[in-house]
Formats: sequence, C-alpha cells, structure tokens
Amino acid sequence: MDDTTLVIECVKGNPRAQRMLFDRFSSKMLGVCLRYAKDSEQADDILQDGFVKVFTKLKDFKNAGSLEGWIRRVMVNTALDQIRKNGKTLGDVSVEDVQYKIENNDHIAEQLMAEDLLKLINSMPDGYKVVFNMFAIEGYTHNEIADTLGISESTSKSQYSRARAYLRERISDADGR
Repeated sequence: MDDTTLVIECVKGNPRAQRMLFDRFSSKMLGVCLRYAKDSEQADDILQDGFVKVFTKLKDFKNAGSLEGWIRRVMVNTALDQIRKNGKTLGDVSVEDVQYKIENNDHIAEQLMAEDLLKLINSMPDGYKVVFNMFAIEGYTHNEIADTLGISESTSKSQYSRARAYLRERISDADGR
C-alpha cells in the first residue's frame, strides 16, 4: 500500500492500515526518539506519544512533503515537548563564552560505529544534545531552533559548538589521545 492510500485508510480508522503505518515507520522513528531521550524507556514513551499525535493529526497531513518527513517532525516535536515538560532548560550562553576546541580529526568519527556515536550523543548534557540533534541530524537552522526552543540564536550556536567540542573530546579519548 502506498503512503497516500495508507493515510486515507488510517484517517478512516482502518486498524490494519494503522498497524501498517506503525510497522513501516516505528523503527526509524525510534532511532529519532533515542537521539533525544535519556534512555530507551524514555524513547519508547516518546515514540508512543508521538504515534498518538500522528494518528490524531493524520487528517491534517497535506501530502506537501514525504509522510516519513512529516512523522519525523511530529516525533522531534514530541521529544522536545517531553524535554520541556521535564523542566530541562538549555541555558543562555553567549557565543563569545564558548571555547572552540574543535580540531580537524574528522577521520576518527568515521571509525566509530553508529551505536558508539549514539552513546556519545546520549551522554551529552541535554542542551547540547537537543541542539546537536536538531541542527546536525534533523537539519533545522539555528534560527528555527531558537524559535522552537525559546532560546536566542546565539545560544543555539553556542550549544552546538559546545556539543561538537564535547564529541571531539570524547572521540579523542576513545582514540587513546
């Protein structure tokens, strides 16, 4: 069943189509949720809440982009809602306060397994992790991140720079430097 037919059937309340939609996208979306969650249990909660929103708002999907992209956006927003609900703040830090410890060792990152990189990302402080995921993985601009999270654009840039420095340091440690 193609995405358009799947959406139509889900909106009609067809349980078989709803199961197909969940089965088609749940594993990819769990990966998205894991990048924002502190552990797999929280990621499962975000995934479940996200799919509730997907099925509730599916009638609003306009086929303007891909269904997967729309669902991904719902999952990211659900993860961000969860972070806000838990009272996590990202802190306002000026870009000038950031020490750029970024070296030119990108070949080391290529050697890491995806699972190891996910563990490193998940070990980041929440502010770093959220901004890193939104900018580097999801493709948001710093302006969009600032608007979404209610922070300044300079805070978004600062958190991203600190996240990169954090990853570089951890990668260098793992490489034995």
